Amino acid sequence: MLLLSRLAQGPSHGYELRRQVEEATGHALSNNSLYPTLRRFHDAGAVSRTAEPQPGTPPRHVYTMTDIGREMLHDMLAELPDELAGEAPEFLARLGGFRFLTETERLRVLDARDRALTRQQDRLAGFGTGVDYWSGEVLAEVQRRIRSEQDWIGTLRAVAEKPLLEEEVE
Repeated sequence: MLLLSRLAQGPSHGYELRRQVEEATGHALSNNSLYPTLRRFHDAGAVSRTAEPQPGTPPRHVYTMTDIGREMLHDMLAELPDELAGEAPEFLARLGGFRFLTETERLRVLDARDRALTRQQDRLAGFGTGVDYWSGEVLAEVQRRIRSEQDWIGTLRAVAEKPLLEEEVE
């Protein structure tokens, strides 16, 4: 998702893609995950790859998103299945691509994450009795983080309900 989101902004070579993803998310990509993923996207028809000659070195490959890739990206961003909604990286990857989604799709992703947080909160509500001080502190902090994220989701929901700006759909 992160790679396709970056390629949706224009063609790029692998090193530049890796740098853009890292700058946008703080998530470090290794070449061992980057290039096999780009190869799979290429094999699936989601990206095209062209060799760009460079003097004195092997050509570098420039990747461009195809219509299939745009559809694939949209489908990945628009769905946050319950089994993934509890995973913060899955939610954050989709949130970073909200510019590609409609209001309804944005709200559906936010709702899925909010439901997952409520499930976590409900599960934790039964814990804490008979635990030592430090374990109690951990549980309290986890619960505080859940409440904080739910508040943030409320803020995001208010923004997500606004119409898309023209530059967001490019």
